[in-house]
Amino acid sequence: MDQAEGLRNVVKMQSQQEDTATRVITITSGKGGVGKSNLAVNLAVAFSNIGKKVIIFDADFGLANVEVMFGTIPKYNLSDMIYGGKQLEDIVTTGPMGIGFISGGSGILGLNNLTEEQIQFLVSSLRRLEGLCDVLIVDTGAGISDQVLDFVLASPEVLLVSTPEPSSISDAYSLMKATYKNPDFHKDRTTIHLVANKVTSEAEGRAVYDKINSVVHRFLGGEVSYLGMIPQDQSLEKAVRTQQIVSVDSPLAKSSRAFSELACVLMDPKREQQQTRSFSLARFFESFLHHA
Repeated sequence: MDQAEGLRNVVKMQSQQEDTATRVITITSGKGGVGKSNLAVNLAVAFSNIGKKVIIFDADFGLANVEVMFGTIPKYNLSDMIYGGKQLEDIVTTGPMGIGFISGGSGILGLNNLTEEQIQFLVSSLRRLEGLCDVLIVDTGAGISDQVLDFVLASPEVLLVSTPEPSSISDAYSLMKATYKNPDFHKDRTTIHLVANKVTSEAEGRAVYDKINSVVHRFLGGEVSYLGMIPQDQSLEKAVRTQQIVSVDSPLAKSSRAFSELACVLMDPKREQQQTRSFSLARFFESFLHHA
C-alpha cells in the first residue's frame, strides 16, 4: 500500500465516525481575472452576516488574493502544518468579521508524498475543521489544471464564475469539458452553478448562463444551473482597485446586495440539507486525495 492510499484509508475511517457536516463550496473559473476570489471573500461576508462560521481555503497556489483583500498576512500555511508541526488552529488566520482563511501554500503540491506520521496528523486536523466552521469555501486556482480539476471532482457543490467576455465564456466551457470528460466525474454527485460576474443587468447575466449551459447540454450531455449574477457598479470597481471588500465597505451597494442574495439562495434550508446530507469535510478531502 502506498502512502497516498494509506491516507485515503485513514481519512475514510475517520469520516465514517463523523456526526456533523461542514458545507463545502468550491469556487472556480476557466481563466483568471473574472472575480473568483472576490466572490469567495464577499460570499464569506454574506454567510457571516446570516450567522454562519466561515473559513476560506485559499488553494490558488502562487497568488494571495484572499489575504490581500483581508489585509492580513498569514503567519503559517498548510505547509507549516504538514511539514512544520503546526496545529490546524495555527494556520487559520482571522480576517474581517471573524472569517477565517487558510493559505494552501506549497503544501497542496506535496500531498502525494506524505509519511505515515504526517498522514495521521493531517487526518486528525481535518476532523477538527468540522468544529471550526459551518461553511468551507475553497478558492481554486484559475484555468484548467490538474489541481483545479481535482477540487472540482471532489466537491459536492461548485460555483463556476464567468463574465460576459467571449474569452471568459469559452474558457468556462473548456473547464466544463475537461470536467465532464474526466472518468472520475459523476454529474449526479456534483452540482455546478454558474455565477455571472461583471454584468450590467439580470438579462445579461442570464445570457451568459444560456450560452454556457447550451453548449454544455449540447456537447457534453450535462447541465449547469444558474445561481445568479453580480452587477458591476462603482462601489465594486473601487473596492477591486483598492483591494478592499465591497460588502464590508459599501454594504448597501448593488453588488453587495447581490452577494447577499447569492448567499441566501445557497443557504436555503432545503438546499443546505441536500448538500450536507451524507457528506463531510473528511469525505471531501478523501475524494480530493483520491484524485490528486
